[in-house]
Amino acid sequence: MRRTYDVVIVGSGAAGLTAALKLSPHLRVAVLSKGEMSGGSTRWAQGGIAAVLKASDSIQSHIDDTLVAGAGLCSEDAVRFVVERGQRAIESLINLGVEFDRSAPEHHEDGYDYHLTREGGHSHRRIIHAADATGKAVQKTLNQRVLDEPNIDVYEQHVAIDVITNRHLKNKASYTDQAHGVYVLNMKAGRVETFSARSTIIATGGASRVYLYSSNPDASTGDGIAMAWRSGCRVTNMEFNQFHPTCLFHPDAKTFLITEAMRGEGAFLRGVDDERFMLRYDERAELAPRDIVARAIDSEMKRTGMDNVWLDITHKDADFVISHFPNIYRHCLGLGIDITREKIPVVPAAHYTCGGIHVDQMARSDLDHLYAIGECAHTGLHGANRMASNSLLECLVTGNAAAEDILDRQDNSPPPAIARNWDESKVTDSDEEVVVSHNWKELRRFMWDYVGIVRTDKRLARAKRRVDLLAGEIQEYYGNFRVTADLLELRNLVTVADLIVRSAQQRRESRGLHFTADYPDLAPDALETTLIPFGRAIAGRVE
Repeated sequence: MRRTYDVVIVGSGAAGLTAALKLSPHLRVAVLSKGEMSGGSTRWAQGGIAAVLKASDSIQSHIDDTLVAGAGLCSEDAVRFVVERGQRAIESLINLGVEFDRSAPEHHEDGYDYHLTREGGHSHRRIIHAADATGKAVQKTLNQRVLDEPNIDVYEQHVAIDVITNRHLKNKASYTDQAHGVYVLNMKAGRVETFSARSTIIATGGASRVYLYSSNPDASTGDGIAMAWRSGCRVTNMEFNQFHPTCLFHPDAKTFLITEAMRGEGAFLRGVDDERFMLRYDERAELAPRDIVARAIDSEMKRTGMDNVWLDITHKDADFVISHFPNIYRHCLGLGIDITREKIPVVPAAHYTCGGIHVDQMARSDLDHLYAIGECAHTGLHGANRMASNSLLECLVTGNAAAEDILDRQDNSPPPAIARNWDESKVTDSDEEVVVSHNWKELRRFMWDYVGIVRTDKRLARAKRRVDLLAGEIQEYYGNFRVTADLLELRNLVTVADLIVRSAQQRRESRGLHFTADYPDLAPDALETTLIPFGRAIAGRVE
């Protein structure tokens, strides 16, 4: 089956839906979602959205804070591009109906009545939020608006397989090399379908599920990054995987985050004998950037043999805690932890992919008419470490940028090309599904053990050998059996794991989120790691 649209968007989080709403008055748009429309990472974002909203704050201050957190690898042009568009992005969400928290009249500053909090790395209170469930509020509002748009069709339970390029076309000679849509597994019908489009946007989120322990939903398997890589696009800085310092440590809560905003509101990290150990690692203590806090926790756990550390907000008024963090309070209480009276057991967990598909400011990738937005993209905003609450901001800004560029170029875009149908004539149904589950577990385990918070050359070499072995097995399996959602995710995970390991092996220094015991110091020059399909890694200066 072939479906034709002006634009196909792979992913239904904040980035993808922002682009869809911008495009919908003018073009026909398809939004593809692996599972339910709200199944991605956006709805799990707790803290909020960073933006300069008060007169006492400034664009330059937000830029400077982001550059410091990025450890020399941010593109200042990219940072400025995103930060300068922050207020407009927030106003758009408010106009759409997102209900951010307001402060009491006596606490208004500069005439601003929305409540702003502060998180690690920020020098001002600039995080606008909806209690401690900002992502959920944003996702809910965007969903409602998108479903009301007649020019947008949403396809749930549709898993993208690969970008359609010229090699898939029936008439290659009529087109320059570009993206022409995607092949998609319709899980409801159990068949592969062709979605043809003039422009294709990848908005699939990150790849944190490549690790054993992650704060991300199961869908965060690096699909878009792997698809873009296979289609010939560069990827950059894949070695920078952010580990959120405070994921709830509980057998019944494997992926529940304790927002950084709790530390912004005064919570302490405590270790053995209730010591506030962060004071030994950084003068900013609990408000240090995430990479520093995560490494400090990892160090304390290894030094003492503890399974976890504790986050303590019991010194704050109980009503304050409950009103500011109602969802965390309810969730923890359901597990027998009253956070107003008890410390919260926490551990680091893989949280955010700072690298990704190499794009420019308008979200254009190396393949014409293929865009990447949100977490799957490398824009230059995050550098070697993402600063708290810049992620949803990037989703909104890059979603709008991609849509604007598509609209500007639409008159010169060729009509959707006709791709060859998906060929299943030489494959059969698998009788070895256990291979997929076993390889999935092995991959995530050795990535956690060897390519985690602290790395060494030996660990990375071990990981590379295992990645190569698994990649061969998975590709053989992929070539012989009909595709399933689990197989597609595993195929993408092993591709992303290879990109992470290869990038990490290239960086012979410790910078931001990449810490290696063999090279603990900064190199004199801040260079990006860019991988080229079918080529070798190259290092380049940050522009």
